[in-house]
Amino acid sequence: MKPKIRQLLIGFCSGVIVLLLLFFLFKNKLSIIGKSENNNNYIIANQIAKMNKMVVVEQDFSAMRKTKVSYDFLGKTISENSIVTFTKTNVQVSYDLSKMKIDIDSANKKLIIKSLPEPVIKVNPNVEIQSMDDSFFNRIDEAQIKKVTQEAKEIAVKSIDENQLKNESKRQLMENLNQIFVLAKALNYQIVDETKSLDLSKLLD
Repeated sequence: MKPKIRQLLIGFCSGVIVLLLLFFLFKNKLSIIGKSENNNNYIIANQIAKMNKMVVVEQDFSAMRKTKVSYDFLGKTISENSIVTFTKTNVQVSYDLSKMKIDIDSANKKLIIKSLPEPVIKVNPNVEIQSMDDSFFNRIDEAQIKKVTQEAKEIAVKSIDENQLKNESKRQLMENLNQIFVLAKALNYQIVDETKSLDLSKLLD
């Protein structure tokens, strides 16, 4: 074989070997990047799955109330007694986080908040009779007791400041969501709030 041809073959083979090495190095790098992105997605998705639970803010309120019960005859009050009630009201505001929708855009490294659940408010008043004046002329019957306890329940429900409770429950919701956002920020993901209802500057402090 002529020296010139031999040199050409050696040069060609060397070039092929270099190209193959570059190809495998580039392929491995892409594989590592892909694995890293998949791992990041799994970490974020796993954290979101952990948040898929009910967030509940619970408060108790109590009140005493005195209601007069009178006995009238021919338009005149003959006797007047009273019922004292004690009302204990339990209020729960909950968010079902299994209903929230968050998308992970790994290509553009974005965590997109599509929707958040609405708060559900449950008010459970419990009324007890503390004391009851009774007399021969004015017997307090079951219908009157039922009316008084029902009025006490209605007053308890109306006295609840739902807006204040919603604000407090939203603060609790933000604390839970912040666990996801801090993690996403650490992995260099941009957080996009399509609901326009979150103050991300506070969430990411």
